[in-house]
Amino acid sequence: MTEGSEMARRKISRTVGVLVGAVALGFAGTVTASAAPTNDTGRHCTLDVRGGAEQCFGSLAEAIAGARGAANRTASDGVIQGTVYDGVDYRGDSLTIYGAGLCEKDGVINYQLDLTDDWKNKISSVQPWGNCWLWLYPEPDLNGDRDGPFDENTPNIGSVMDNRTQSIGFS
Repeated sequence: MTEGSEMARRKISRTVGVLVGAVALGFAGTVTASAAPTNDTGRHCTLDVRGGAEQCFGSLAEAIAGARGAANRTASDGVIQGTVYDGVDYRGDSLTIYGAGLCEKDGVINYQLDLTDDWKNKISSVQPWGNCWLWLYPEPDLNGDRDGPFDENTPNIGSVMDNRTQSIGFS
């Protein structure tokens, strides 16, 4: 597949994601944990980008609620910044990442995360939250050629970084 066709495929995928999101907003009124995919077959964990232990839950909804609660306990401005999945279409295991606050649109990486060994080279779909764009890197410490920004729900991140991500930048 050529780079141009890969970019076109990803743009179409993002457009479909926007349309699905718009329909969901029409039914839900606001984006909530219930608007997230109902993916209860995998392991669903949370992680504070500022450090701390990964916590796992029985469902994606519980993980998101846990991240929201932890963010509120650790900082009054704490927010969920993104959720990543090891399968396409938001399937499989999920990791919901939270941190100090919203991302700023200032052209720089506001927060970064080196993935644990359990998550390295496994990400296939992403959902940005907290005004963040996600940048995926093939090496720790935001090294290597990055892919992104993933600025909307992306059910398939494409062949460039599929199962190759080792660190994430949030901008």
